[in-house]
Amino acid sequence: MSKVCIVFDRLRAEEKMLQKEAAELGHDTVMLDAKITQVNTDSKKEDFDLGDVVLERCVSYFRGLHFTASLEFMDIPVLNKFDVASICGNKMFMTLLLKKAGVPTPKTYFSFTSESAAENLEKVGYPLVIKPVIGSWGRGVMPIKDRDTLDAISEIRDITDSPHDRIYYLQELVKRPPRDIRVITVGDEPVAAMYRKSSGGFKTNIALGADPELCEITKEMEDMAAKASKAMGGGILGIDMMEDEKNGLVVHEVNNTVEFKGLARVAQRNIPKEMVEFALNYVRK
Repeated sequence: MSKVCIVFDRLRAEEKMLQKEAAELGHDTVMLDAKITQVNTDSKKEDFDLGDVVLERCVSYFRGLHFTASLEFMDIPVLNKFDVASICGNKMFMTLLLKKAGVPTPKTYFSFTSESAAENLEKVGYPLVIKPVIGSWGRGVMPIKDRDTLDAISEIRDITDSPHDRIYYLQELVKRPPRDIRVITVGDEPVAAMYRKSSGGFKTNIALGADPELCEITKEMEDMAAKASKAMGGGILGIDMMEDEKNGLVVHEVNNTVEFKGLARVAQRNIPKEMVEFALNYVRK
């Protein structure tokens, strides 16, 4: 019998589903709240009850990333690995690696001051989509259709002046149906996909009310998802695609601690079971 540790900072439906599937497979589980766990430079694997492998599931990108670094410091197997989590959590790093690996992705522009971003937009032309380089659930993602909108966003960013607000990630506005596609990959293999239909607005995040609908995984989607997963370093990922009317399928995002409760409602394969089995096979290699 093996033991799986599920690290969280907010206990969601996904973590409970993973715990349930591990138990049904005959494995023990440890549910560990990262918020109340302490680690130091003398910490060793034996000091904690972390089982054979850890599934890091923190909502907070920074908390999860630093917790993962602590686990790897103690030579504890963790999914996803630090390098994968670090890349997926930063849209600029992720986009550059997707492009370098030959994965079709929307054309994206980078500027490093508000003034440079304004110059870039005037040169490229409106509209573009601005996204925070770090963030999830569609927060801070909005179309910029004119200079007034950009000036208002830049003014707020200049006031808050967080390190990531100084990075301007501007992406072409893809002409597409009012939906996108989320493909979950486990070990570079697509296991399930769904359409996330817009609930009337610009965004298609399930967390914001988008409706999930099962999507049949085509060979093109399968190949593209596997290629995107490998570009990130593999593991358990959520690959987000759009159906560009001009360029066909494009990958616009890859998610590290991917949420799957919406897709699990409609998927034919048992997503949390596949994740647990992959984690245990990963540590047995």
